[in-house]
Amino acid sequence: MPLTDLARQILQLQFEMLARGEKPIVVTIGYLTDEQHATINEHRLRQGLPVLESPEVVFLGRHLFRSRAITDGYTIADILDQIESAMSETSMVIATHKMTALKNTTPRADCYGNHVCDEAVFELTQRRPKAELFSVIPKGDKNKPPRP
Repeated sequence: MPLTDLARQILQLQFEMLARGEKPIVVTIGYLTDEQHATINEHRLRQGLPVLESPEVVFLGRHLFRSRAITDGYTIADILDQIESAMSETSMVIATHKMTALKNTTPRADCYGNHVCDEAVFELTQRRPKAELFSVIPKGDKNKPPRP
């Protein structure tokens, strides 16, 4: 499984720190599968970019927290479900000249009446040679969380 056994707890702590306005540190949350890692590197080679040396996935979380919790109103539990789904070992690599992502093609029922396909977007240069989970996108979330 791409996420480590403690990933959900680590992510929870990171998000709680961000919610309190604290500055979290970069943490390891999982690993790409051999196939996902190879597919990303094949794409990077075709684009003339350096390969991703390690299959390790790290996380900081500022952008993801701002996008999903503050802007969209998702709870931390919602975001953890999105990450867990997107980082599935069966998720397929989406690699374009603009982004590299993993997409779970199996729809997941969320708490808002949607069936979403979660997508994990990576930043591949700043934490190199490791991939940083930069964002997660619940594709198909027409019904957003209610705003207070």
